[in-house]
Amino acid sequence: MRHLLSTGDLDRDEATLILDTATELAQVGDRSVKKLPTLRGRTVVNLFYEDSTRTRTSFELAAKRLSADVINFSAKGSSVSKGESLKDTALTLQAMGADGVVIRHSASGAAHRLANWVDGSVLNAGDGTHEHPTQALLDAFTMRARLGRLEGLRVAVVGDILHSRVARSNVLLLTTLGAHVTLVAPPTLLPVSVHTWPCEVSYDLDRVLPETDVVMMLRVQAERMRDSFFPSVREYSRNYGLDGERLGRMPAEAIVMHPGPMVRGMEISAEVADSPRCTVTEQVANGVSLRMAVLYLLLGGS
Repeated sequence: MRHLLSTGDLDRDEATLILDTATELAQVGDRSVKKLPTLRGRTVVNLFYEDSTRTRTSFELAAKRLSADVINFSAKGSSVSKGESLKDTALTLQAMGADGVVIRHSASGAAHRLANWVDGSVLNAGDGTHEHPTQALLDAFTMRARLGRLEGLRVAVVGDILHSRVARSNVLLLTTLGAHVTLVAPPTLLPVSVHTWPCEVSYDLDRVLPETDVVMMLRVQAERMRDSFFPSVREYSRNYGLDGERLGRMPAEAIVMHPGPMVRGMEISAEVADSPRCTVTEQVANGVSLRMAVLYLLLGGS
């Protein structure tokens, strides 16, 4: 594995190796000295063309825990804002000898293009509405840690599927790892190509919940919407929001996930967000271990 561009590129063994490596590396977080010398002398560049708190910080922390040098490159204060193209930026990074480039970009496919222009490894941290592979991996890691398995789990991904790179990456990865995924959304928030995805589709959240082990709530991405995709926030919450009453209809062991940032009161109520069955803060912590594992496997050379 040289790059991590899509979860669709991973077979079951590769995906499991990443999760197992993350499990081992998670123990570093429990030590008083949280550093390993594994990537000393390697340079990781965080190339973020879109705002991101959790993902960027988590990649930075992961690289530093492995003793890599980290360069944070924010597009707002750089030559990009003067009109420099992605290719020119890539050639600059190449000249600086970047071993790994973590990229987030609003254009779908940007990570794939970058992989053609640099010698180092490219890690896709979200490209447009296309993919977000490390988010799906940390979600799978969290499910496995909480529920003990992925094989046969019934996972419902609920909400704005149309604009979600998290949904696509999760469907591909979880299916590879033996889980069954159902997408739940209003028809207006499903991609046209959804019939080609390896999952089921439902418009009825209440019908799906009683037979679900994991429900993953997605944020409605208003910033990517030009038109009105549903009548009102209230109407959306009534049909597709997760509140205490709906949580009560799920199996006792079932968990609630969210890639963040949560919009409390829209797709998830405060009561559910703060419940012990909600794994949002675990997902963030697990994200560091998982990203350490990916950097280690791509750049560690062993």
